[in-house]
Amino acid sequence: MKRYRPLRPHPANDHASTHLRDIVITFAPFVVIFVVTMLLVVWLVDPAPPRSITMSAGPRDSSLYLTAVEYRKILARNGIKLNVLVSDGSVQNLQRLLDPRQHVDLALVQGGSSDGLATSSSSLVSLGSVFYAPVVVFYRGRGLTRLSQLAGKRIAIGREGSGTRMLSLKLLAANGIEPGESTTLLPSDGLQAATQLVAGEADAAILNGDSATRGLMLRLLKVPGISVMDFAEANAYTRLFSYLDEIDLPPGVLDLGRRIPPETVHLISPTVEIVARPTLHPAISDLIIEAAQEIHGMPGIMQQAGQFPSPVAHEYPISDDAKRYYRSGKSLLFRTLPFWIASVVDRLLFLLVPMAVLLVPALRLIPALYSWRVRSRIYRYYGSLIAIERGALDHSTEEERRALFAELDHIEESLDTLRTPLAYADAFYVLREHIGFVRARLTRAARATNRAGSPHADETHA
Repeated sequence: MKRYRPLRPHPANDHASTHLRDIVITFAPFVVIFVVTMLLVVWLVDPAPPRSITMSAGPRDSSLYLTAVEYRKILARNGIKLNVLVSDGSVQNLQRLLDPRQHVDLALVQGGSSDGLATSSSSLVSLGSVFYAPVVVFYRGRGLTRLSQLAGKRIAIGREGSGTRMLSLKLLAANGIEPGESTTLLPSDGLQAATQLVAGEADAAILNGDSATRGLMLRLLKVPGISVMDFAEANAYTRLFSYLDEIDLPPGVLDLGRRIPPETVHLISPTVEIVARPTLHPAISDLIIEAAQEIHGMPGIMQQAGQFPSPVAHEYPISDDAKRYYRSGKSLLFRTLPFWIASVVDRLLFLLVPMAVLLVPALRLIPALYSWRVRSRIYRYYGSLIAIERGALDHSTEEERRALFAELDHIEESLDTLRTPLAYADAFYVLREHIGFVRARLTRAARATNRAGSPHADETHA
């Protein structure tokens, strides 16, 4: 009966597996480096922009709230939903931003509202100032140019908890007027404060922001015996309070026909800033500033065209993303592509650049390393071959020659188990030829030694 003889694996399969193993071993370090680098890049790269953000604004129907509504309309064009929260004003807006439990991304904040709040230079950032909230002081009589001249009078400084009241108290304190002294501080603002002033229930009213509207100022200036304070020391206020600017109310800006006011009035004013958490996405930051340019870039009675938004830091540092935008504008991608497409492409480029930096050198280096790895398995035998060849010249005894032949046989036997990719078979067979060359030289050396020793042996024998 014919015995079953198992088939031996085809030599090509051994070569293929060896070739695959060499490729894996050569590529492995580069793959590990590449994966680690890409994980690091993915960790560092900004995530995709959020579809929805939240802004804390102000009382309903206030200028802060209505401004936030304008931002909501503009952001909606780019598929961003802006949730606008009603608040009591700048102080509550800041409190929401500083509270990690509140999901608020940004807010409209009037300068001078941060007193008593645990803010730090790194906790909040500004995207820039967007409009003035002027401090306008109306009083009964004429000729007053300093707040200190209101000492002992009845002053409407704003309702409890409002930004107007907080700012008024700071300015009055700087002029030596403190609560609880001879001066009466009334908790009213806006139309209520103006009504008290006209009715003689107040001697002065400090209007700020929403309350200092063009219509209300005109109504007050038309009342006999009521004047607007010209801040003679406006420049000094800007030096003492970092969030205050000096602005002018030009003659006739309220009513050109009647030339109201008749002379330039010097005012002081904080600015309203867009304050955000440092985690605000850069693409959203760009959209907010772009919207601010559209909303606040027009001229008004308190500002010139293009004056806002402004990257001037007051109480909060301008964010790095905002600085970049004010310096360079939108990137080419966001100027030419729709927002969401540009956002995806921008993140892909951020990933592709390090990929290219790694892959281009690797594609050049890997073939060379692979070739070196394969050829090194062949070339390592040449050291032994050279030693055997030199030994053939140095050793003359039969025992030494047998040892050299045995070492040569051992090299040939080890070649039988050496797996070499077919692409490098030429180097493999060149090695075999060189082994044959050394064997032939060793054989010739042995014969020459034997021939040289034969006459001596005959002479001795005779």
